[in-house]
Amino acid sequence: MALLATTLSGFAQDDKDKVEDRLTSAQSVMNEIMATPDKGIPRSILAGASCVTVIPAYKKGAFVVGAQYGQGVATCRTPNGWSAPVFVKLEGGSFGWQIGGQSTDLILIAMNQNGLQDMLKNKVKLGADAAASAGPVGRNAQAGTDWKLNAEFLTYSRSKGLFAGLDLDGTVLSQNEDMTRTEYGANIPFKTILGGDVPAPENARPFVHTVSRYFVNVKEDH
Repeated sequence: MALLATTLSGFAQDDKDKVEDRLTSAQSVMNEIMATPDKGIPRSILAGASCVTVIPAYKKGAFVVGAQYGQGVATCRTPNGWSAPVFVKLEGGSFGWQIGGQSTDLILIAMNQNGLQDMLKNKVKLGADAAASAGPVGRNAQAGTDWKLNAEFLTYSRSKGLFAGLDLDGTVLSQNEDMTRTEYGANIPFKTILGGDVPAPENARPFVHTVSRYFVNVKEDH
């Protein structure tokens, strides 16, 4: 019995360590990308974002069948600031002769109320359930009108120091309930957390503060 308790305690600690690592990695990705504003996310997008998802080291590529998989954290803008984070998964696949692979940091930005609602769902398929476009890059980039009219999500990637928009059509964004339960100690609905009804745990505050620092408040005329 004691051995079982020790084993379960070990698993629980492993889960907590993974949560800590994901939050820390997501914060680092945000800081590193925003450290080069001339090649980063335009100000207009930073001001208008409804939700932000950061997926560190999203993996793509395999032998014969190309697979894509990553895990990260998401937060949404609320009347009282950015919400406590939830944990998410991004999964997809493509068939083809692919050898080798690559690891890419991803940022997904929900740009309007539709994108926000999709974030609150259990699962959303980019390009099908929600329109997604590769986001424009550069501090003062004059973003085209298409994304303003149609895109619920803007997608960005960073690989080997390069930062650019990325086509993620066909990938599925879903909840990581296990990790969220590990963080909050209960299976709290994502909508409750992202709606701002749950305070950010102490270990999540650095990530939330980092997002709030870069994604400035929405202006009244936005």
